[in-house]
Amino acid sequence: MPSIKTISPEEAEGRLRGIYDELIQKRGKIAEVHKMQSLRPESIVKHMDLYMEIMYSKSELSRAQREMMAVVTSRTNNCKYCIAHHASALQQYWKDEKKVERLKQNYSELEMTSKDRALCVFSEQLTKNETQDYTNTITELKEEKFSDQAILDAALVVSYFNFVNRMVLSLGVELEPDKGKDYNY
Repeated sequence: MPSIKTISPEEAEGRLRGIYDELIQKRGKIAEVHKMQSLRPESIVKHMDLYMEIMYSKSELSRAQREMMAVVTSRTNNCKYCIAHHASALQQYWKDEKKVERLKQNYSELEMTSKDRALCVFSEQLTKNETQDYTNTITELKEEKFSDQAILDAALVVSYFNFVNRMVLSLGVELEPDKGKDYNY
């Protein structure tokens, strides 16, 4: 159960109602993470703008790589809500449920390209924030021929999901009955 009051779509009025209607039109449903922000409707809009920029803008990183990083970051934070949503999105690209399930458990046991492994290591290390020195992981990304812009994009993905994971975990966002599936990602 959420830790704070939320406004359901049925109760929504004015600007919030318009935002909810737009989310349903574009994404098919309203995710619980958006309802959690219902007391600040404009934060939903800004949140979606940031999400779209980070996850959908032109990048050297593929959509699948960004979703993979979202899963690894969320797994590192033990954020079951975001793991479910972004594993479902990743499945749309990988089309291999066993591979997605293995990623959710432990990416180090998964057969993947060295570039994808470097992105997973970076996601986990930045999320754990144990050393605050990312020289080795940045060097590894550069050795894999990622451009500086791609490295920035990777840092943005991981940072964004750490932000969302903290919001979800601290405010008690619960997974939808459909387990985060069937959203237009």
